[in-house]
Amino acid sequence: MRVYPDQLTHHLSSLKPCYLLFGDDPWLLDTTKSAVVSAAKAQGFAERIQLEQDNNFSWQQLYNEWHAMSLFSSRRVIELHLPQAKPGNDGANMLQTLLQQQNPDTVLLLTGSKLGKEQQNSKWFKQLDSNGIFVPCTTPEGPQFKRWLDGRILFYRLNLQADARAMLINLYEGNLLAADQALQLLQLLAGNQTVDANELSRYFEDQSRFTVFQLTDALLTNQQDKAQHMLAQLKAEDMALPIVHWALQKELTQLWQLQSALTAGHNLGQLFSQYRIWDKRKPLYQQALGRLSLEAIEAMLAFSSQLELALKQQGREDWVGVSHLCLMFDAAAHRQLLQFGLN
Repeated sequence: MRVYPDQLTHHLSSLKPCYLLFGDDPWLLDTTKSAVVSAAKAQGFAERIQLEQDNNFSWQQLYNEWHAMSLFSSRRVIELHLPQAKPGNDGANMLQTLLQQQNPDTVLLLTGSKLGKEQQNSKWFKQLDSNGIFVPCTTPEGPQFKRWLDGRILFYRLNLQADARAMLINLYEGNLLAADQALQLLQLLAGNQTVDANELSRYFEDQSRFTVFQLTDALLTNQQDKAQHMLAQLKAEDMALPIVHWALQKELTQLWQLQSALTAGHNLGQLFSQYRIWDKRKPLYQQALGRLSLEAIEAMLAFSSQLELALKQQGREDWVGVSHLCLMFDAAAHRQLLQFGLN
């Protein structure tokens, strides 16, 4: 039976003969395994045998452990790690044989890398799946990651504003371990206090002299010398580039929303109210909107997306590209950079 990680705890009140934990996410594999082992221990499965399918492994070891008497407990968990998730013919036969000889005092816990369709359609997997629970531990993406993050925020009882949540999504999608560690840190630092993106940046900016919010304010008012100095200082102080990129993307998205609505004939004052823009920031947006056309903002967003793809897919931290993106907040520089194909 397939059960997703966030549903697993509802299926541990009465243990199955076997659990299949396979996937590519280290955090999910570790937490789901811990959940099974903890539930087993609470139900009297006090002894834990750990085996690994390496060069020295023999399937006879698993057979012997399955039928051995426990020295410390009448009930135990046998954990077998299959690094490639491929037991081979001997292993497949052994697993099927053992599950036909079910031992109520033993739980089999298999872990390994992500299973392909061929493996999930194999006889050994189908038999184990029919007798136990299969938990796919694949890193969630997009909406699934957002739901996972919301669940962890609730677990740690954090009070995050929408912009702080959006920053965490941008920073940690694809890395559950880092995301969970960040939330643990926030729990220690913030407790139940409300945390917005500004406060979140202060927690994770490694004591930089400038903040990304000071950088975006300088860009909105076209103070290029100041902005480039801030950007260089942020880099020197080891500010994480994804935080810088997130802040720029956020401001460009806001500018695009405002400029699009203005082009459609909407009133700027009403738009400021609609998007809850603070009074002290209204003049900043007015300057930027008067300087940058809708077409220019769309070109900047497109270039920003290129930088994001390079960062997330290739791991390339293009600080020069980010510097060019900052320069594009100046309309004259924007036109010159477009001549070099930076759009």
